[in-house]
Amino acid sequence: MKILCIGRNYVDHIKELNNDRPSAPVIFMKPDSAILRLNQPFYYPDFTKDIHHEVEVVIKFNAHGKNIQSKFSNKYYNEVGLGIDFTARDLQSEFKSKGLPWELAKGFNGSAPISKFFDKSKYQDLQNLNFRLEINGKVRQQGNTNQMIYAIDEIIAYVSKFITIKKGDLLFTGTPEGVGPISIGDNVKGYLEDEKLLDFNIK
Repeated sequence: MKILCIGRNYVDHIKELNNDRPSAPVIFMKPDSAILRLNQPFYYPDFTKDIHHEVEVVIKFNAHGKNIQSKFSNKYYNEVGLGIDFTARDLQSEFKSKGLPWELAKGFNGSAPISKFFDKSKYQDLQNLNFRLEINGKVRQQGNTNQMIYAIDEIIAYVSKFITIKKGDLLFTGTPEGVGPISIGDNVKGYLEDEKLLDFNIK
């Protein structure tokens, strides 16, 4: 399986990082070794001093497909959950300044904590989902999927032009404003429509 991730998909997040609004979805990938399941603790690695949290709604694919039309995208996924795209911001900034790829800043071990997944029928509208992230009981990020620049089905249509979707693949759909650093000793909680799906510690 592979983890497809979308960058710069919320306007206010683009502004807080002083990035340009993209003319097409920004795609990057994480290896499956980035996945952290079952609220296991995240161990802060020694190669970075500035890891940021980025909470995201995550889609799980249930079918193979390529060159998918947007109007048919919803036939290729049936589960939704919550995830965090941990980013080594110091490494990312260094790589960007040199014009180098920044996969190491995004794809390191444990950089993709994910929750359990639920049938999408549980939610009335996937493009109107509230979600938030709390650190030590304080809200750090809060958003709604209706704020996306590129909707879920549009993203799938775009990605599938280049990369074949396979059953079990995951799609991280982008993060709202409020990204910031985590520290050893922090407790991280993630909520989707006020239901707690993530609850783990930074060690």
